[in-house]
Amino acid sequence: METNKSIKPDDEKKNSKWKSLVKKFGIGGIIFFTVKGIITSTLIYFLGKNFWTVISNYFSTIFD
Repeated sequence: METNKSIKPDDEKKNSKWKSLVKKFGIGGIIFFTVKGIITSTLIYFLGKNFWTVISNYFSTIFD
């Protein structure tokens, strides 16, 4: 006979995705990557087309 279980695959996928991210990176890692993404997005937004030129000049001055 079949057993009728109410399984919500969407909820399980969401929970398991977040649980796996927390296990992999930890809370600090998730915060770090979030802040890193916000900073990168802000730089791209404000610098526009000159973003890669500014970044390459910055790194070339560091390694000289």
